[in-house]
Amino acid sequence: MNLRRLEYFIAIAEDGSLRAAARRLHVTPPSLSQQIKILEREVGGELLERLPRGIRLTPAGRAFLPEARAAVLAAHSGARAARAAFALESAQLEIATVFSLAVGVLPQAIQLLRADYPGMSIRLFEYRHRELLLDAVIGGIADVGFGPLPTSEQVSVELLGYESFVAIVGTEHPAFNARDPVPIRDFSGDDWVLFPPGHGLLDLVLDICARAGFVPHDAIRTGQVEAAVRLAAAGLGVAIVPGNTVPGDLADHVVRIDPPIYRPLAVFTRGVWSPQAAAFRTALERISWERLPANAIHDI
Repeated sequence: MNLRRLEYFIAIAEDGSLRAAARRLHVTPPSLSQQIKILEREVGGELLERLPRGIRLTPAGRAFLPEARAAVLAAHSGARAARAAFALESAQLEIATVFSLAVGVLPQAIQLLRADYPGMSIRLFEYRHRELLLDAVIGGIADVGFGPLPTSEQVSVELLGYESFVAIVGTEHPAFNARDPVPIRDFSGDDWVLFPPGHGLLDLVLDICARAGFVPHDAIRTGQVEAAVRLAAAGLGVAIVPGNTVPGDLADHVVRIDPPIYRPLAVFTRGVWSPQAAAFRTALERISWERLPANAIHDI
């Protein structure tokens, strides 16, 4: 199946007009129409319904569109990987990650990568949930993913280590300056700074609290991890966040929790590791990862 015809079909679907797509693609409308007819013969039926004022996708066309986009993305990704194999120094690396890691661990890894390959360009795709992160890698949006350990067999995975979670409290909280870890259930009567629905850290925090036997009282919600840290430090509620996301100026507000909570982190890619993905994996391996305590909860 001709890749150019797939691109033609996608352009028509996006523009809703054969003439508009022809102008964007710098081809004549008759030529574009002929190419689409060839594509329709290849797939065995009509993909477009010709209307007096534009074009509409048939049911088959609607089913075909996401697959066509995935094929074009995969082809472009393959071309980038090939070019990177010849010139890693000038390659582009597209990284999918979750918001909390973009604040915490990722800057250090990118710093190490750029030190080795200063000509490499980095593009980040940040997601709220691990499932969206996995979809981005499988779907060809990103070359490599960095985040919570995926369970899919569709990607090649390497476990890197663990990140720990801590509680953040204000100066007036009884746990402020606690020397020993504080049981999670001790926060059951507090207001909480939580994350919005669909955010991966919301599921994690609710799971942690459920294991301790309570549902956290929802006082404030924010989609930004650093904002959650600062709101909690201001005394507006308790927050549980990855320890690596806490800015240095708020270190006094960190409370270790009992039992300790750790999350496995991994780097993963589609199929065989490309040169640029492998270089990123090496940079992550050079980071000093936390050791997992014997009594830690890490199945989250």
